Amino acid sequence: MGAMGQPRRGSKDLTVIAVPFYFATMAAEYLWLRRGRARRGPTAGDFERRDTVASLAMGLGSLIAPLIVPKLLRPFTPGRGRYGKAVVLVAVGAVAVTTVADVVARRADTRSEELELTPSREATTRRARKIASVGGVTAVVVGGVAITTAWSTRTTAQRFWRHRLVRKTLTGPVALLVAIFGWDFIYYWNHRFMHESRYMWAVHVVHHSSERYNLSTALRQPVADALGTFLPQGVLCLAGFQPGLISSARGINLVYQFWIHTETIGRLGPLEKVFNTPSHHRVHHGSNPQYIDRNHGSILIIWDRLFGTFEQERERVIYGLTRNIKTFNPLKIAAHEHLEMLGDVFRSQDWRDRLSVVVRGPGWAYRRHDELVAA
Repeated sequence: MGAMGQPRRGSKDLTVIAVPFYFATMAAEYLWLRRGRARRGPTAGDFERRDTVASLAMGLGSLIAPLIVPKLLRPFTPGRGRYGKAVVLVAVGAVAVTTVADVVARRADTRSEELELTPSREATTRRARKIASVGGVTAVVVGGVAITTAWSTRTTAQRFWRHRLVRKTLTGPVALLVAIFGWDFIYYWNHRFMHESRYMWAVHVVHHSSERYNLSTALRQPVADALGTFLPQGVLCLAGFQPGLISSARGINLVYQFWIHTETIGRLGPLEKVFNTPSHHRVHHGSNPQYIDRNHGSILIIWDRLFGTFEQERERVIYGLTRNIKTFNPLKIAAHEHLEMLGDVFRSQDWRDRLSVVVRGPGWAYRRHDELVAA
């Protein structure tokens, strides 16, 4: 579950309207689990106070962040903001300085291997490495802000609507149904992308950080969507779907995802051939090796079946991350992966490594992290 796009300004956000429903069903689930706990014993589906508070805090943050972060980043958006050109210049300058420092460090290392290692050569290497480390992080942070802000401002639903290919406006229940179907398809690829590229995983990992699984887990939402590059659901506007209609499709998509975050509901028979269900989504939240990066669908599970990412729930699901963070602090939950990623950029000694720990998959990045820390 993840926002991956915000509603059109002035439109009704169904995810906000549904808040009373969220809390009512969470209360019902809590009472049901408490009643049956003496019989079945404790499970990962039980509510734990600190975990639930953390999830609610992240849910609140996910509502507030889209109202604040874009406004903070707008002045630094290339081509739009007051400091956009400065951001690009800083990023390019940081890349240049880092590249030069890399060359100096490599040459100093080579000379040290060919000749006797002297204190001056050692100091030169150490200084160059430090400059490259700081420059690399600066380039990734500032360049990342430039790329993500430019992408988000150029892929809005309103922008696509102005340049739509189909001039006829599509309305009515059938149009909404088609929009939901189209949104679901694009959502699948965005969700899959968030699991397969580390800088996107750093946005999404918040949602997987709990070692418990109940309806409160659905509210543990990302707060750093502004730092991602998503396939734009607004592209549906090119086919004549109004931005408001797409916003409604988004809301329905997100509200649907709420109920699948539970252990209380078991298997649902034939429905599971087509629809995403609690069983399918439990798999998605599992850290079991066979469950990792599976079942990315939102409303429909057919995308996973078609594109080879489907896995049936068989053995008991172990929830959480392959490297659990052991904290209930919302700030740490939100930022831990970004901080670790930048730490790996800092430790890297060439651009291939720096870019790889940012854009390659989390599994590869974690193995590389261990190598960099040990070096």
